[in-house]
Amino acid sequence: MSSTISASSELGVVATVRRGLQLSPAMLQGIGWTLALAVVATAGRVVVPVVIQQVTDNAIMADDGPDVPVVVRVALLALAFILLAGLASSAVNIRLFRASERGLAQLRTRTFRHVHDLSVLTQNAERRGSLVSRVTSDVDTVSRFVQFGGLQLILNIGQLLMATVAMLVYSPLLALVVWLCFTPMFVLAPRAQRIISRAYGAVRVKVGVMLGAISESIVGAETIRAYGASERTQRRIDDAVQDHRADAIKAQTFTALAFSTGMAFSALALGATVVTGTFLALNGHLTLGQLLAFLFLVQMFTGPVQNATEMLNELQNAVAGWRRVIAVLETPLEITDPAAPTPGGTPTPADSRISPAGRDADGGRAASVEFRDIRFAYPGGPEVLHGISLTIPPGTSVAMVGETGSGKTTLGKLLTRLMDPTDGQVLLDGTDLRELPLATLRSRVVLVPQEGFLFDSTIAENIAYGRTPHPRAEVEAAVSELGLTDWLATLTDGLDTHVGQRGESLSAGERQLVAIARAYLADADLLVLDEATSAVDPATEGRISRALSRLQAGRTSVAIAHRLSTAEAADLVVVVDAGHVVEVGHHRELVARGGVYARMHASWVRQTR
Repeated sequence: MSSTISASSELGVVATVRRGLQLSPAMLQGIGWTLALAVVATAGRVVVPVVIQQVTDNAIMADDGPDVPVVVRVALLALAFILLAGLASSAVNIRLFRASERGLAQLRTRTFRHVHDLSVLTQNAERRGSLVSRVTSDVDTVSRFVQFGGLQLILNIGQLLMATVAMLVYSPLLALVVWLCFTPMFVLAPRAQRIISRAYGAVRVKVGVMLGAISESIVGAETIRAYGASERTQRRIDDAVQDHRADAIKAQTFTALAFSTGMAFSALALGATVVTGTFLALNGHLTLGQLLAFLFLVQMFTGPVQNATEMLNELQNAVAGWRRVIAVLETPLEITDPAAPTPGGTPTPADSRISPAGRDADGGRAASVEFRDIRFAYPGGPEVLHGISLTIPPGTSVAMVGETGSGKTTLGKLLTRLMDPTDGQVLLDGTDLRELPLATLRSRVVLVPQEGFLFDSTIAENIAYGRTPHPRAEVEAAVSELGLTDWLATLTDGLDTHVGQRGESLSAGERQLVAIARAYLADADLLVLDEATSAVDPATEGRISRALSRLQAGRTSVAIAHRLSTAEAADLVVVVDAGHVVEVGHHRELVARGGVYARMHASWVRQTR
């Protein structure tokens, strides 16, 4: 059972780019035409040296003196080629931008979907800021390279090849001199690339850590202020920023050294060309025009080499980001849909028992639940649930109680399939949850957490939030049936009241009322409730209790109870202790038995007096 996202640093640059393109194939749509246009755009740059050679040798240095008409004709022809090359270059830009945006949107959407589908264990093992950075800033680094560095890479490779071909036409000896000057750089480039790649990989990791620290401090701002921990938090953020700064400077230093090396080799190549070319010209092996054209071609050749440093910078940053995105996408999903039946084949037992609306064949709303020899261990830790077996009849309200760390919350997560057991089965109406399609499971089982998450919208829109949108009339009916109309009347805008980010404009109890109304509209067969009445005022607790009673009516419900008043009202109490179910029965029966529950209840009564 994996719970961490690997670094994927073992992938080389080429393998990373290849894998990245496989994950966002829209980037390669129409690439053939784009490359053809890039060839035309690059060819236009060779026109200038050729024109200089032709004008110098055939017009300016003509035997009969300068030939102005030839100069004009050649210049006009060159202008036409240059304009064509400019149009081709613009087309390459437009096509590349469109393809890259489609591909990056595809990559971002796919990454978000995968992050969302990761198990609770995997998500909890990663910093939230780090996961967010994979979908945002890491993809942005890929975007910058694909749209700018990638374009330059295509054009520069073409320019390098065409300059080499033209140099070979004018003088194979001079072309060899130029390539010999750059040979040491080409030999050292792979090693430099690996060093820079590692440096930028470290930068991307530090970006995730920095974003995690910043986002955590923003979300926890109230707690930080309440405990006077602002300076301590600021130091923590400063440390994260400085760590990122140090690694970024290190990476940029390597890049600057590579750039300086490219400049030095370019100067060497130009100097060697001037000396060797002059010698060849004096000995009649080159004309003046050819020598001038060759010098321009050397500049065309060295330009891409010098630009390679900047492109290497962008490439390594992008590859580092791409690796982190790939690492997310290649992290296996632990909570997955069962294999779909083959077309025309026999449906699975789960498929045959569930109607299209997600109900049992008899249309009932109460589901039976069975834990069959359940064992569970968190990754790298000891077993926390030890062979639990338990049957819950349909329509039963269950209170699951136990000390902190006893395993009752873990059982709740297994029941909602936020996690799967290490061994054993959780059955809903006799079907293993792992055999139910996730869409069916989510329609039949609903979790009402202790802190219901609200989105930055109105109360009505938060209540209507679910797998399918609910019309306003259904929202109003749900509020009325749950007895919440009087509460809404105390709010200025009623259902149209904005709740703010994470519902912070409402009290904790009011947020819970919204979450209960949302669960009511979901109309599930099984409700899993985390204790909803802790730390609220008596009036709100009364509203929550009444709403919960109406929500649970006719349904099977399992409440993770922190307050034993919930257990007193339940049909069945399940006592969990150290990963074992030690008692099962009605409240009065367990109190009379004088066991673990009786001691817990007596202690709770003394504390609440």
